[in-house]
Amino acid sequence: MTKSELIVLVAHQCKLMRKDAEIVVDTLFESIAHSLEGGHRVEVRGFGSFGLKQRQSRAGRNPKTGERVPVAAKRVMYFKPGLEMRRRVDSEGEQQ
Repeated sequence: MTKSELIVLVAHQCKLMRKDAEIVVDTLFESIAHSLEGGHRVEVRGFGSFGLKQRQSRAGRNPKTGERVPVAAKRVMYFKPGLEMRRRVDSEGEQQ
């Protein structure tokens, strides 16, 4: 599903104008991004949680030359699906 498909779905289900649904979807995404930027975890019950993990700096290798190159420390975003979402996805696979 693309962002525009999500906007159309929200507009249809909530009986909103497309422009209003777009504001809702953009606000949701911006709120999640803002929380993650601040280092906070975001949990949506029944769906999953977004969080950050800190990766330490390390020595990597250039695959072309084999030369060692430093890889800087960084924060990496992750998504962990909730129990209800995992069950829904698992049951979808069994029906096919």
